[in-house]
Amino acid sequence: MTIDSQLTHAVLRVPPLIHFGWGSAASVPGIVSGLGRRVLVCSDMNLIGQPDFALLHTTLVAAGCQVEIYSEGRPELPLSTIDAAVAAASRATPDVILGYGGGSSIDLAKIVALLLTHPGPVSRYYGENKVPGPLLPVVAVPTTAGTGSEVTPVAVVADPEREFKVGVSSPWLIPAAAVVDPALTRGCPTRVRAHSGADALAHSLEALTAGHRTPTWTVDLPVFVGSQRLGNSLALEAAASIGPNLRRVVADAANEPALTAMSYGSLCAGMAFGTSGTHLGHALQYSIGAATHTSHGLGVGLLLPYVLEATRPVCDDRLAQAAAAWGIEGPDPAGQVIDEVVAILAGAGIPRTLADIGLERRELPRLAEQAARFERLVANAPILADDEVLLAILHAAWSGDRPLARRR
Repeated sequence: MTIDSQLTHAVLRVPPLIHFGWGSAASVPGIVSGLGRRVLVCSDMNLIGQPDFALLHTTLVAAGCQVEIYSEGRPELPLSTIDAAVAAASRATPDVILGYGGGSSIDLAKIVALLLTHPGPVSRYYGENKVPGPLLPVVAVPTTAGTGSEVTPVAVVADPEREFKVGVSSPWLIPAAAVVDPALTRGCPTRVRAHSGADALAHSLEALTAGHRTPTWTVDLPVFVGSQRLGNSLALEAAASIGPNLRRVVADAANEPALTAMSYGSLCAGMAFGTSGTHLGHALQYSIGAATHTSHGLGVGLLLPYVLEATRPVCDDRLAQAAAAWGIEGPDPAGQVIDEVVAILAGAGIPRTLADIGLERRELPRLAEQAARFERLVANAPILADDEVLLAILHAAWSGDRPLARRR
């Protein structure tokens, strides 16, 4: 597939070791025992009761590991969960942290490793490049196909003193190893499968359409560097894998080829946005999620067609590359790609409009103003996105009238 030849730079930050493939969870005990013998598992109660985890636990013990389990992981990662997990970890004195589950469990493992290595509270690390150095090693084993947290430099936290979720972003948060076994996603509930898949699709296409920036080659290179050659290659690989398969895994949880494709696509999307970054859909979802209490994946998926429409005037070439990856031919490949995104999301059960999830039109100006505060994401967009641009996207997403996103 063709990558924009005008992009002359590339950045890639990923775990030193990535294993992907059906049955690859069998490699986890060897990886973990190579990093240390005392292991703390960060997961949730539902997952540790499943046969897949029971097998993993047995093989970890057989490999000579002392295993402690923190099983009180929660979605959205509240600070209370972090405090309890760090207290459990301090008693266990682990050599390695194993994050097993969805994005919140893996993010919890990252934050626990951070706070066992560097002094808390976690709030001192909110923002970008504030982690001072290496962490206790983390091995990440995802059981959903969506967040890509197993390969990213980001962990997201729900702090009750703040209106919105906040992130810790640093290359030091990237796990020491990621093991992505599609077999572990078989038990994922349909709703989670749909929302996490929509998240992965948004990661791939927002990374592909991120703004072009000339890097300043310093130690503190921004975590998100914008559109770049390796990121675009991975984003296209992710889109090619996710696009034809999201609807399939929502319809049929036993479709092994589709499960494999979604896990691979999520992995590639995580590697893409972990350096290129996301932009306007993610910025807007922070405020929309707080207002509607809807899941992150649902929100960024719902917003994705409208964000692509708003940025299309400067991204037609990159959307045409996505069209080629999906085998789309026609006179308007960029528009046809957005049409296909709409169809994919509808097939996965993602609502089409903000009105469908209960937002009232009068709320939109406030949400646009709030979204503008997420400067790191807004600045990563390929267009200059002020409150007016953000509001246009919201009006389009509220009404379902896609062209409104380009009317200022």
